[in-house]
Amino acid sequence: MAKQKKSSPLSSSTVRLPSGMSAFRALPRAKGKRPAVILLHERYGVVQHTKDLTAKLARAGYVGLAPDLFWRFTGDKKALQRGDVRVELRDTEVLDNLGRAIEYLKKLDSVDPSRIGIMGVCQTGRHALLPAAHRDDLSACVVFYGAAGGKEWTTDEYRPEPIEALLQKISCPLLGVFGEADHIISVDDVLRFRGCLEQHKKSFHVRIYRDAPHGWLNDTMPGRYRKEAATDAWKLLLTFLKKSFGGGWDKSRVLWTFESDFSTDYDFKKNVRLE
Repeated sequence: MAKQKKSSPLSSSTVRLPSGMSAFRALPRAKGKRPAVILLHERYGVVQHTKDLTAKLARAGYVGLAPDLFWRFTGDKKALQRGDVRVELRDTEVLDNLGRAIEYLKKLDSVDPSRIGIMGVCQTGRHALLPAAHRDDLSACVVFYGAAGGKEWTTDEYRPEPIEALLQKISCPLLGVFGEADHIISVDDVLRFRGCLEQHKKSFHVRIYRDAPHGWLNDTMPGRYRKEAATDAWKLLLTFLKKSFGGGWDKSRVLWTFESDFSTDYDFKKNVRLE
């Protein structure tokens, strides 16, 4: 169990849940029971970027937990981390894994079990929506450039419900963060995503960042990383979490915020994958 230096405002370690799934956990130094955020990794698994974001959540005062949703994967882990192979997960498996992660957090002395949020990034954007749609004990759901791409609107053996069905059932406010230059999720996809939330009268804050490509929060990928957007989006995230955990969303009201910055000459076909 490797902890940070004593001067650090947090302690972190890799833990193993009763199910056998491992998770990276970061605890703030703040006393008493704290809100918790489950951070879901990108398609690369629990890599350094995932750990960095989990630690940032802890520095902001939250208990951070990044479960390894690929813990049953027995293939080439290094190829997975490079993005050369992809692991597909069934919704049922994800729900089971995240259910166990939520119950694990609820039993920690440092966690307020009534204030747990979840954040999905890229591939796991959809996965964050699953417990928010099938449970009623989450305070916040966050999606960073995920859950709105083309295949999410259809069904297959892994995804028996289209994304619209999940959005219809979410039980907590949602923050959706996207980029203009994303080559996977178009502005039209985001507008459709927003439209579903409005149709089903779900409270949300959705934002599209100017010139931001897919993966722009990841500072370990210089070609994708956009410092200005990433810094602003992190502030937006912390504001959303503070409001969600502090009871700032009136459950008797439907609150919508939509912000966008994209060109009048926007052409999704011109967006390309960056490293």
